[in-house]
Amino acid sequence: MGLFDFFKPVSAWTAEEVLAFLKERGADTVNLVDVRQPGEYEGGHLPGARLIPIAELGDRLHELDRNKPTITY
Repeated sequence: MGLFDFFKPVSAWTAEEVLAFLKERGADTVNLVDVRQPGEYEGGHLPGARLIPIAELGDRLHELDRNKPTITY
């Protein structure tokens, strides 16, 4: 399983658009992944976001549900 099995190119969304999407559909319906560093995540993140720093993403893909859309930021 590779990186592109989880991520497909899409248009960019603003934080407000993501929050509206999550409010409508629920955070449990997507893989919401914060790819920043731990200090940045601790400083604030979207509700339900999972921290997977970008450098670790390739090794941690198994943690994501392949059947759900994935939103990263």
